[in-house]
This record gives sequence, structure tokens and C-alpha cells, in this order.
Amino acid sequence: MMIDRSRSLVLPLMMASLCCLPAVSNADDVKRPVPLIFDTDIGNDVDDVLALGMIHSLQSRGECELLAVTITKDDPMAAPFTDAVNTFYGRGEIPIGVCHSGVTPGTGRFNGLASIKDGDEFRFPHDLRSGKDAPDAVTVLRKALADAEDGSVVIAQVGFSTNLADLLKSKPDDISPLDGMALVKKKVRLLSAMAGAFTKISGSKGPYDHKEYNIIKDIPAAQALATDWPTPILWSGFEIGLAVAYPHESIQQDYGYVPHHPLAEAYIAYNPPPHNRPTWDLTSVLIAVRPGRDYFGLSPRGTVTVADNGLTTFAPAEDGLHQYLTLTDAQKLRVVETLVLLSSEPPKQ
Repeated sequence: MMIDRSRSLVLPLMMASLCCLPAVSNADDVKRPVPLIFDTDIGNDVDDVLALGMIHSLQSRGECELLAVTITKDDPMAAPFTDAVNTFYGRGEIPIGVCHSGVTPGTGRFNGLASIKDGDEFRFPHDLRSGKDAPDAVTVLRKALADAEDGSVVIAQVGFSTNLADLLKSKPDDISPLDGMALVKKKVRLLSAMAGAFTKISGSKGPYDHKEYNIIKDIPAAQALATDWPTPILWSGFEIGLAVAYPHESIQQDYGYVPHHPLAEAYIAYNPPPHNRPTWDLTSVLIAVRPGRDYFGLSPRGTVTVADNGLTTFAPAEDGLHQYLTLTDAQKLRVVETLVLLSSEPPKQ
């Protein structure tokens, strides 16, 4: 249940605001939408899809602006499915970039929804027919960053680190005279990454050190990101999404406002209800767009290291650029309710 603690504070806040109200309002004081890039391995798990739907709901609320989606899964249908979801929410023009790394090239369980037709028409309309027709992810990333205001962009990376590691290595080109490292330093404010694990995970044989999927599928890229990425990174570890599973009842009850919903059908295609899927990727989006809502706690500052076997460790350091998310029992309730409400919110008409 999401608890509104603000009501008891309304009168004091109103009185304080009357005392401190400036004579002329400042347009810069109005909160601007977060310029957001979504880097995803969509097709490997359904939490990527729910996270993308949540981004669109946040954009409809004026809280973010999705600049681009870049994909680290090599399934040729990943990009068309992403385009179908963006189009469903009325934003089919959003740039989509793909990589050609060979990481997880298998067919995603739900990406094929982009090919389904009802009669002669696609069930989920879209223009992009294959990832082979999409531009390279690094090109899309460089263009989105070059066009953005300095120090403004937030990146939510919820797949492998392949694209962002390649971005750091990119050279100056017609898009920008800056190399990748300089471009990131100039344009990116924060990286919110669903990657790693920062507590022991309960298993059948007791607690163990978990080597998280997004890390182990491209360990060199994850190591490059942890070592070289020049901006602050918030790490949402495996334990966070595991603790806030998406209730399958929502899939059955909250998406019926249209005959066919890409999020609900993707969830069912991935693993039919009753099945509560952990919300790993959604947590990284939530903290990226709404950092000040007390949904999560944060570790002290420090540095994350990725070992050659994929294990992530954290060492506190006052000058460290890294923090990882923590979660209390009370926060779990708020986070689940928020994720359900945002994911299932109907598209803005």
C-alpha cells in the first residue's frame, strides 16, 4: 500500500510558502522532465517490458522524456517489439538502436508478439520490421547525448553493459567532435544500473554469493563500466528486484482497458500467471526518475568491482562514484504499489 505522508504537513508547508514566496516566479524552479535513455536486453525477461511501459507512464505525467532505447539482445525481433510498445503508447518515433555482440542471440519468448496479425493488420502496430533495419546502438547513444543539454541525461541500463562500454570507446565522428568518454562526462548526470548483487541470496543450501545475470553475460563490458564510467552510478542489485515481485493479479485485472495489451501479453508469453515476477529492471527506472521519494535507501559512497568470474563487491570510499540500493520492509510495500500503478496506467490519449 502506498501511504501519503504529505497530508499532515500541508498546513505548515502552506504557511511557510506564504512567508517565503518570491515576488516573481522563476521558470527554472519548475521541475523539468528527466531526459532518459533506456538501455535494455528486452526479450530475455519480461521486467524489461514492464519497465518500458512504466517509462511511458512517467513521461505522460511529465516526469521524464524518453530520448532513445538501445538494445543489448541480438534477437532481430527485439527492436520491432520495442517499437510496438513505444507505438502503443503513442511514441513510435523514439529512436531505437541495436548491438551486434552475439550476446543472447536466441529468440525472446515474447518478442514475436510484434509479428502477430489480426486479419491483415499487426496486433501491435509498428514501423520497424527487423533489428537488421535499426541503427547501431552506439550511434543512437551518441546522437541522443550530443543533442541533450550538458549534465542532464540519466541512463537506465537494465541489460548487459555492452552498449555503454562500446560508447566509452567510441571515437569522434560527424555526430560529435568528442570521444565517448568526453561525451558521457559532458552530457550524463547519472547512470542507474540493474546489475550485480550486494547481499547474499538465500538458496536451497543456504545463503550464497550470487553472480548476477546482467554481469556474467558480458563480464568484460561490466568490468569496463565499473572501472571507467565517469559519472555517479546507482546499482540496483539482484536482491532488490527479488524482494518486490510483480503481483500476477495485476496482469489479470489491470490491463483490460484494451482488448490486447503488449505488457500483459508479454508477461503471459514469458511465464503465464499465476506467477509473480521479480521487478529488477523497474527498480532502476523508478530510482532514476524519482530519486527523492524514499522508495529505497542508499549505501555509503564507494566503488563496485567486478571480478573475472562475475562476482560484484563493494568497497566504501568517500570519493567513490558508486552507491547501491537498499530496501526496508515498509519500502517494499510502497515500491510494489507504485510499480503496479505506473506499469498498468493507460496510455495518454
